[in-house]
Amino acid sequence: MRALIQRSKNASVSIAGEITGSISHGLVVLIGVENEDTVEDADWLAGKIGQMRIFGDAEGKMNLSVKDVGGSVLVVSQFTLHASTKKGNRPSFLKAARPEVAIPLYEHFMRALEAELGAPVKHGTFGADMQVALVNDGPVTIWMDTKARE
Repeated sequence: MRALIQRSKNASVSIAGEITGSISHGLVVLIGVENEDTVEDADWLAGKIGQMRIFGDAEGKMNLSVKDVGGSVLVVSQFTLHASTKKGNRPSFLKAARPEVAIPLYEHFMRALEAELGAPVKHGTFGADMQVALVNDGPVTIWMDTKARE
């Protein structure tokens, strides 16, 4: 699984002009599922994101998690995180999992993240044409890949 995590001041996801999920202070997590991904990948990623200390403490140091600061999380599925640009100018998405594999893992990831946070996460709709609005705070943007686990 790949995730692009952005610390935000506010964010929302809309489908056909209707807001389906919105948060104020917190994290926006764009998530892409790969063919080889497993439940263990989803659990590991949810644990890392839930505990990641990327919010400022009283001294301004990144030392607090989204849970510590009472923030919210907005999760948006994004298969394009698995784009391969190796050949030509048109990206290939062969590594991105088909919906029958990706949807259960995406949903499992959200449940695992909710359990980690002790709070519900807001989200878009898998496979929908979504518009995401975001005010990136910092800016802080972090890339994670369960295959690299850096």
